[in-house]
Amino acid sequence: MNKRILKDFEKMQVINPNAAGIDVGSKSYFVAMEQQRDDVREFGCYTHELHELCRWLKESGITTVA
Repeated sequence: MNKRILKDFEKMQVINPNAAGIDVGSKSYFVAMEQQRDDVREFGCYTHELHELCRWLKESGITTVA
């Protein structure tokens, strides 16, 4: 990724700190809570993995997803 783009992205204002973004794919879900790469996790699409995803969001104080 271009360093300039990454720097501009990191400067974006956080509107809702209790929100996460979910990219739903056919084999996995990518969930981002913050603006750093370490804040993104991948989860599988089976029920037990989705329960793990929900637990992670709740434990992290996430109240909204998009």
